[in-house]
Amino acid sequence: MAASDPIADMLTKVRNAAAARHEKVDVPTSKLKLEIVKILKTEGYIKNFKKVQNDDGHSIIRIFMKYDEKNEPVIHDLQKISTPGRRVYSGYKDMPRVYNGYGTVIVSTSTGVTTGKKASEKMVGGELICKVW
Repeated sequence: MAASDPIADMLTKVRNAAAARHEKVDVPTSKLKLEIVKILKTEGYIKNFKKVQNDDGHSIIRIFMKYDEKNEPVIHDLQKISTPGRRVYSGYKDMPRVYNGYGTVIVSTSTGVTTGKKASEKMVGGELICKVW
């Protein structure tokens, strides 16, 4: 069955893997998912990722989860903001802050997928994809 919201499906898999303390999780590949995972890596929410082929020959992203010294997940929560039925947009002046700057909002802008902080610095707005803390 095809997912109506593949980004939300990916975020749920990552959230569940963190809660279950899994070492890694596999998600189907898309350009947008790859950009979101790159941001999660640069912001320090995941240990690493790599694009691999599964047994069927389909391309997947293998995400390696990150935990602190007490074996608690670094990702406390991942929340989808825009949905297929309700898109949420923000200008650069009123870009939301997640937990007073401790979290990250991921935004799809005309210049590509980036964090809310970087979008504000470049003075571009866009569609709010998700927030992570």
